[in-house]
Amino acid sequence: MKIYTKTGDKGQTSLVYGQRVPKYAPRVEVYGTCDEANSQVGLAVSYLPARNDFAELEKTLHIIQTKLFHIGSELSTPEGKKVNWPITEGDITLLEEQIDKINGGLPPLTNFILPGGHPAGAAMHVARTIVRKAERDATKLIETEPFNPLVLSYLNRLSDYLYVAARFVNQQLRMPEAGLHDENKSE
Repeated sequence: MKIYTKTGDKGQTSLVYGQRVPKYAPRVEVYGTCDEANSQVGLAVSYLPARNDFAELEKTLHIIQTKLFHIGSELSTPEGKKVNWPITEGDITLLEEQIDKINGGLPPLTNFILPGGHPAGAAMHVARTIVRKAERDATKLIETEPFNPLVLSYLNRLSDYLYVAARFVNQQLRMPEAGLHDENKSE
């Protein structure tokens, strides 16, 4: 199978079931942003040190990458057509369970933190912001082109997960969190 098809050379792409749409179509924009988030999650994983305390995190991030592909499939399926791997309540529950598990071991927040820290944590923060963009775009899209509303819930919960995952990584690797107003603290 060739990697190039030349079918998109005139600015159109195919949805599932073959419907052609412009590459700037809102559905394409949203699933493209999910693909961008997926790649950023992969980058974050590549920065994680090979340590036992990150094994469950890596497993969950792999599941998330798969689910982001599934969201892309859902969003590229025209309304009324069968979706092969729909996002379910169970997918959202998994994220919530992981958030609660990770967050329970983190120090409470006393102010906003600046994204950064270890490259793995910083990459998760970037992934979080990309997911938030996908969520904003999906919220706009669902008003005119209906799709599984659980996608919105999943994206919302995913950004929360990536936030606590970034904090967890930075804590485990002893990277201090920079607070928004740390420059005003006296020594």
